Amino acid sequence: MPLSRRGRRRGERAERRGTPADLLVVGLGNPGPEYEGTRHNVGAEAVGLLAERHGGRLRKSKELALVDVVRIDGRQVALGFPQTFMNESGQSVQKLVRRFGIADLTRLVVIHDELDLPPGRIKVKVGGGLAGHNGLRSITSHLHSADFLRVRIGVGKPPSKEHGADHVLRVPPGRDRDLLEQGIVEAADAVEVILAGGVSRAMEQFNADRTPG
Repeated sequence: MPLSRRGRRRGERAERRGTPADLLVVGLGNPGPEYEGTRHNVGAEAVGLLAERHGGRLRKSKELALVDVVRIDGRQVALGFPQTFMNESGQSVQKLVRRFGIADLTRLVVIHDELDLPPGRIKVKVGGGLAGHNGLRSITSHLHSADFLRVRIGVGKPPSKEHGADHVLRVPPGRDRDLLEQGIVEAADAVEVILAGGVSRAMEQFNADRTPG
């Protein structure tokens, strides 16, 4: 499904241009049409949906990402989909953090797929572990911190650990795809709640146990 449907090291100089963003939202995935609609790209789809809702259009940028800046309730929100592959996401995110003046990592929201949640279930989280997610690992390595916010979209567990890569890189069957569509919409909703009311409010609203569908 196309996107249209839905701390730096010493000596490094910031490359910020213009007014710092109130929030930087990064959706993880792999670039290229062959990955559209896969479980691994639900984060990118949520960012695409946010752009569509608020009159934006993601475009190529020097930050190795598709990027746009939209206004949500009068506040400036930068949106990015890294065009590196998932395991190199940190290269792009580091550049985006510099460009948009994100000195406080609680103003960075990363939306990503999560094996430990059932399909379509979302949860909002502040910092924490990596749970074997290569995109999060790369971002943490480049930012030297794991203190950014996460919106996790459940994609369900593979039948075995050996099938993990195949699981996330495949387009799911009908019922699971419908659940992921719902999760993508809720992930976009969660970002808007974070912006309007803070992460605690978003956690209260979206983290309560419930079954999507």
